Amino acid sequence: MSLTHVVLSVLIFIVMFFGIGFLLNMLLRMTWLMAIIYPIVVIFIIDEVKMYEYITKPKYAFSLLGEKIMALHTVDIVILASGLLGAIISGFVIKLLRKQGYQMF
Repeated sequence: MSLTHVVLSVLIFIVMFFGIGFLLNMLLRMTWLMAIIYPIVVIFIIDEVKMYEYITKPKYAFSLLGEKIMALHTVDIVILASGLLGAIISGFVIKLLRKQGYQMF
């Protein structure tokens, strides 16, 4: 993967999860909701196991998830961490806006 792709991917993940987090915070009035949900989103992105298998076959599903997490490259970790950074930034921004008196919906 080229450096250009990595930089663009990082920016896209920051902006995308900032936007999603900001909208969720604005609509549901739960400041850190996206930062809490983000690990589940990451599991959807990296895992090939169906969600019901975490209930029906937990040992198999969690062991496969552990293998997938350990197989991630540094670039993948940086890109996924940038999405978490975007979700956290959206929480701080919405908190700052509410503190300054802005009310969304």
